[in-house]
Amino acid sequence: MGKTLIVIGLVLVGLGVLWVYFPKALSWFGHLPGDIRYKSDNVTVFVPITSMIVVSVVLSLLARLFGGSR
Repeated sequence: MGKTLIVIGLVLVGLGVLWVYFPKALSWFGHLPGDIRYKSDNVTVFVPITSMIVVSVVLSLLARLFGGSR
């Protein structure tokens, strides 16, 4: 559990550094094909389906790599 928390923390710090110093590096996130956007005069709905699938796959790979053997 300790290794997992450390890796998650390092990934979050890395994403934070990218977001602050290189904002265009993550500009694709939330604008992938399959992310649903609906905008009218007074309503905006955003459903990031494809972006959340990418997050799920990355987190699953990290869990498999650093989860250890059971």
